[in-house]
Amino acid sequence: MPLPALADLLDRAHVVALPLTTRFRGIDVREALLLEGPHGWTEFSPFVEYDDDEASTWLSAALEFGWSAPPAPLRDTVAVNATVPAVDAGRVAAVLARFDGCRTVKVKVAERGQVLADDVARVHAVRDALGPEGRIRVDANGGWNLDEAEHALHALAEFDLEYAEQPCASVPELAELRRRVHYMGIPIAADESVRKAADPLAVARAGAADLLVIKAQPLGGVRRALAIVAEAGLPAVVSSALDTSVGLSMGVALAASLPDLDFDCGLGTASLLERDVAASPLRPAAGALPVGRIQVDRAALDESAAPSDRRRWWLDRLGRCHALLAQAR
Repeated sequence: MPLPALADLLDRAHVVALPLTTRFRGIDVREALLLEGPHGWTEFSPFVEYDDDEASTWLSAALEFGWSAPPAPLRDTVAVNATVPAVDAGRVAAVLARFDGCRTVKVKVAERGQVLADDVARVHAVRDALGPEGRIRVDANGGWNLDEAEHALHALAEFDLEYAEQPCASVPELAELRRRVHYMGIPIAADESVRKAADPLAVARAGAADLLVIKAQPLGGVRRALAIVAEAGLPAVVSSALDTSVGLSMGVALAASLPDLDFDCGLGTASLLERDVAASPLRPAAGALPVGRIQVDRAALDESAAPSDRRRWWLDRLGRCHALLAQAR
């Protein structure tokens, strides 16, 4: 696909700032740059702390989705999980109430400034809310060392975990932890070891994970993510990076294109936003999301416009990342 001209992208760019219902990933407001491409709306929203090299991969994904048609979907809807941030156990029920019909819950653990007892209480509250048939997965974002992860999974095993996502940061740690906890029957999933790695297939070659968590934007687009899953030969679950409904629709397109989709996907996170930019926000209904393009509500786009200094910051970032893509070609 030819690289669109920067001037064209700047003319199409809308920068938004969306408040969250609950502090998540250390932020209270999610910023994103939206573009209306020839094939529909798309999103460029690498987290602000990511450098330009990493962010340029997200721009590749945005341009692919807005300037070309996604692969033909294999399903019309995608089942999704609820996401519980690292909140007090007493707030779990209120968070889950925003995720209609979801019977799988991803629970954030290993939050900086908290202790294992906080994680146990939170997961316990989720299990109480779900009952015995609901599925629970935990996500540590690489926050535990090897021994901490082993100890934590022992403490959390009684809640019948579906899997543990990125319990440790490095591939060798994941491989050793997988060996240590194999007898417990808790699969290990890799996220950051895929999307933030120079070699996203290293975790699969090392036998360090039972499944992959894949995200369309960080991996450079729907087609590259599909190729990684195919080459890795492991089951995959599609997740989001706290996107707007526009970015989530890219993740849904990825999930809809996977030949096998055995896990509920982490694409319901629009429920964590106080407001969105879509005419019909992509929030779970009966535990699923529809496949298809998102129509942006122009009034909501204007209402959510970022302050001028933040808009300039994002446009400058867009220019730098565009230059990197041009140089790579």
